[in-house]
Amino acid sequence: MRILIANDDGIYSPGIAALAKVAKKFGEVRVVAPDVEQSSMGHAVTHSRPLTYKKSPIEFPGIEAYRVNGTPADCVALGTHLWSNTDVVLSGINMGPNLGNGMWHSGTLAAAKQAVLLGMKGIALSTPVGNTEPDFEALAPYVEETLALLLEKKELALYNVNFPSEPRGLKWTRQSVRLYDGTIIPGTDPMGRKHYWFTVTPLEPAEEGTDRWAVENGFVSITPLRLDLTNEMELQKLSNEHPL
Repeated sequence: MRILIANDDGIYSPGIAALAKVAKKFGEVRVVAPDVEQSSMGHAVTHSRPLTYKKSPIEFPGIEAYRVNGTPADCVALGTHLWSNTDVVLSGINMGPNLGNGMWHSGTLAAAKQAVLLGMKGIALSTPVGNTEPDFEALAPYVEETLALLLEKKELALYNVNFPSEPRGLKWTRQSVRLYDGTIIPGTDPMGRKHYWFTVTPLEPAEEGTDRWAVENGFVSITPLRLDLTNEMELQKLSNEHPL
């Protein structure tokens, strides 16, 4: 199995090194990641300038690794072009969760989505970050269990996986779609100039069976996703009410 690994945190992230180490147990691995952090980049692609890639400045033992001057989606597009017959793309392990409505702007998930758009399975993996770096050694058995479960499935698919800091099991989940409050926090830089931070805060408790609920209760959340955004119920309702 040929496994391409990307992320949105950049080539220097400890999360991508941790994922590559586990992924080696399942096949041949290559890393292609952004040269700088691209968090919350969403599914942006670069079309107004050329992309380039260089060998990674840090070593991934036994793995070819490269950095790209582009977005997570760029890394997957370029990486799979240069490395033909890629079977699956893994994205992460992201330093921070990608849960609920956070999926919409996630660069981590975008890399996995790009894989599916190109006809390959895509799996995004994330974990919360506190005051200290995540314990990736402790998470490794759960990462391996998750990959063993998802990689054995042959069909084209997209998965979003989130690991709590101390997992106690795995759960199949759905996306939490409770509303989020987009909050603007003003501040002042050292030169006295105004600046602003954008952040989001959950407005309602997570509902049981969702990705947010699973992680909050210590379970690894595995959410199968699809690229088709069509609201099937609304489409049927409109077709019945207003036949065209």
